[in-house]
Formats: sequence, C-alpha cells, structure tokens
Amino acid sequence: MAKKRTHQNGHDRLDEAMALLIHNQAKFVSSMAETNRHLAENDRIWAETRRENAERFARIERDMAAIIRTLAEHSRLLERLPEAVRDKIGFQGQR
Repeated sequence: MAKKRTHQNGHDRLDEAMALLIHNQAKFVSSMAETNRHLAENDRIWAETRRENAERFARIERDMAAIIRTLAEHSRLLERLPEAVRDKIGFQGQR
C-alpha cells in the first residue's frame, strides 16, 4: 500500500509541476504579447518622429536658403549705399 501512496504522491507533484509550468508559460506568452505591443507602438512613434524631423529639417533648409538670399541682396545694397547717398546729395568728390 505504501508504494501506491508514493506513486500517487509523485503523480500529484508531477501534476502540480505541470500546472505551474502551464501557468508560467501563459504568463510568458502574455508578457511577450505585451512586449510586442510596446515595440509596435515604439516603432510607430519612432517612424512618426523621423517623418516630423524630415519635414522640419526640409523647412529649416528652405528658410535658411531664403535668409541667405536676403542677406546676399542686403550686402549688395549696402555696398552700393555710399555711392547712392553721394549721388542723391549731389556730392562731386573724387572717385
């Protein structure tokens, strides 16, 4: 009779171990699913950030090109300013 009890006791422990294994596997699968959801959301956010940055840098480059053109025109006007002032006031000094 004692052997049967040991065998039954071993079977109960095996059942408990299997139940614990199944429980832990279910938790692992749930955890992996949650991790995958987080990764997908991070990928979406990263793609959106890259798109926004690309648009922002394109706008900055366009603005900088316009600023450079404006500064070049202002430089050209400032170079001509002394002569334009002399001509306007009728100054006839040495040239």
